[in-house]
Amino acid sequence: MSYRTWQILKVNYCHHAQAQVGLEALLVYPAEWLPEQPPRVLRHRCSHALACNLVEHQSCVWAGTNPLYDPFAEPE
Repeated sequence: MSYRTWQILKVNYCHHAQAQVGLEALLVYPAEWLPEQPPRVLRHRCSHALACNLVEHQSCVWAGTNPLYDPFAEPE
């Protein structure tokens, strides 16, 4: 039976959140009898997106409020 899990792909400092945030992906791993298949990525999210959505200002693409700012695309 396949299973789903959230896995952290990248950790970066976000200037909007003023904290370390993680880019997470929802991965679906195949059943045991299909071990050669790689996991599928269903969606992405930021670990701090819920708190950023409560702020009155636009934050980033992962919070869904500002498609022009991606804190994970910036060089560290």
